[in-house]
Amino acid sequence: MGTITVALAGNPNTGKTSLFNSITGARQHVGNWSGVTVEKREGELVYKGELIKIVDLPGIYSMGAYSEDEVVAREYIINDKPDVIVNVVDSTNLNRNLYLTVQLLEMNADVIVALNMMDETKKLGIDINVEELSKHLGVSVIPTIATRKQGLDKINDIIIEKHILEKHEPGGKAERDKKARFMVDYGPEVEEKIRQISKMIEGMGEISKKYPSRWLSIKLLEDDERLNAQISGIKNGKDLLDYVRMERKNLEKRLGTGLDSYMIRKRYELINKIVEQCVSKPKVETTITDKIDKVLTHEIWGLPFFIAAMYLVFVFTFKFSEPLVGLTEMGIEALSELVANGLAAIGASELFTSFIIDGFIGGIGSVLGVVPVLLMLFIAIAILEDSGYMARVAYIMDKPMRKVGLHGKVFISFILGFGCNVPAVMATRTLENKRDRLITIMANPFISCTARLPVYVLFAGVFFEKNQALVITSLYLIGILMAIATTKLFGKLIPETEDSSFIIELPPYRFPTFRGVFIHMWEKVTDFVKRVTTIIFAAVIIIWVLSSLPAGVEYASDESLVGKISSFIAPIFKPAGFGTWQATVALIFGVLAKEVVVSTLGVVYKAGEYGLDSVLVQNFTPLAAYSFMLMTLLYSPCIATIGSIKSETKSAKWTAISIIYGLVCAWIISVLVYQVGMLLGFE
Repeated sequence: MGTITVALAGNPNTGKTSLFNSITGARQHVGNWSGVTVEKREGELVYKGELIKIVDLPGIYSMGAYSEDEVVAREYIINDKPDVIVNVVDSTNLNRNLYLTVQLLEMNADVIVALNMMDETKKLGIDINVEELSKHLGVSVIPTIATRKQGLDKINDIIIEKHILEKHEPGGKAERDKKARFMVDYGPEVEEKIRQISKMIEGMGEISKKYPSRWLSIKLLEDDERLNAQISGIKNGKDLLDYVRMERKNLEKRLGTGLDSYMIRKRYELINKIVEQCVSKPKVETTITDKIDKVLTHEIWGLPFFIAAMYLVFVFTFKFSEPLVGLTEMGIEALSELVANGLAAIGASELFTSFIIDGFIGGIGSVLGVVPVLLMLFIAIAILEDSGYMARVAYIMDKPMRKVGLHGKVFISFILGFGCNVPAVMATRTLENKRDRLITIMANPFISCTARLPVYVLFAGVFFEKNQALVITSLYLIGILMAIATTKLFGKLIPETEDSSFIIELPPYRFPTFRGVFIHMWEKVTDFVKRVTTIIFAAVIIIWVLSSLPAGVEYASDESLVGKISSFIAPIFKPAGFGTWQATVALIFGVLAKEVVVSTLGVVYKAGEYGLDSVLVQNFTPLAAYSFMLMTLLYSPCIATIGSIKSETKSAKWTAISIIYGLVCAWIISVLVYQVGMLLGFE
């Protein structure tokens, strides 16, 4: 049984990840905005006795190297040389989608076009002559509906046929490629230079084997920075680049325009000609999506609607999770009592009983109690994502973001941050501008991830029971405002060196599928539970040990080791209303993972013995509780996010700045809220 490697490539929102899920059966989250697939993902299936390895590349609009996603996709295709590339195309918008197709064909790749979303195309009254389109592109074009698995067997059949043909014609692929090569005619003057540069490349050894010479000639004329850097490091490379730069300037003078924009225009001219000959469309009518967008993306009402939508998400979350939370808490209490009785019956030592009841059950049980809340929250967010609304949020936020010097695409990273700041920081790779990436990374830790939600749920449930949704919504909005203010501040500190561009796909509104919503919810909840049983369990053990030492002291007292360390730092937080050693140690260990804040409070307040809710009421006021939630929202990112910041910025300096900046902002705002609240009599 041979192995066939297939890469999936396509624009964002074409159903590429849906097709990947349908082919492989892998449980992958299907988002509805650009940047959901930050790195390639892999899956496998056995079809007609052959093992097909599927690689899901990031959603990209072109094969340039402006964003990290484009680099990941391009480098994989060039270096790993997959046997086949399945180019997933949105059949409702061929003019835009075929731009990537043309670039893949220019790379001399073996392409199959999956003409996806054909059900939506028919609803819109669009008729595509598939055979004619296949003839123009010189590759197989297969109509598909990925969500219904239609057309997927046909794609697999063609993949197998190509593989069998390759086995019977060793070395024949290159000859077939030469005969069937797809080419864009860039005009006589540019074509002549492409031929001259290609001849020079073909005499340069290894570089000519790695890249198709015509494609490399085109990219050098387009002044591709990454390829320029590679060429400059090889023998005679600098001479080639000098020649290309000179000819580029000469061509731009004769053409009267920039060469890269000229070549883009030529590609679109060909694409438009192909579409005109292969596609017939009805007269333009206002679609349901257009009608809805008139309200949801309105320049005045769009932002209030987004705020209202977030509020409704939390209303839904708490209303439907309340019964489950009660059952979960009852289960944890019953387990604690059962285990305590069992340990007493076997004569377990007081120290071991304390570890199991106060450390393990008290700590981890405090966090597991919010799993029903997370379950409902993830369902609500999945519905917003899969319906297509989240893409609109980036569009809505473009205007406000422009006022702070960035654009709406930055907000996509912020949206991802509502789930977890780690992939949100990684998603900045989709931004073309390095300055935008850095500023967004600095701002992203203020976006409230789901790891902070257990803290909000705990304190809001105890102190703001009637207004939980309102209080938690306010925290999310404060996080967004702080992120935007940070982009403004760092935007002034970091000089602008490149133009920022904003392209985002607004997919049609769709009814979320039960499978898609379930997969999203299940992945997020199981990921949370895994963290609870790994890093949080380790943190609970460390905290319990520190709370029990030195030997002979009262467990979790100010005389314990953790009590002494935290008591030294605690006065810093007194102006914010929670200057106790218990609150301090919770924040310290919260740097490991924000969920650890709750489990730490469960340990140091002996939740297994007294119940965490009753202990919090004795140690916090409502104003101090809100101040503590603000501190949890704004202070240092978790250790995983810190690692991501270091990885993406490749700078210890900017990582340190991010940590210190967050701590300072968190302290100032928490103190201001508490002190002003005291003056206004809220205490």
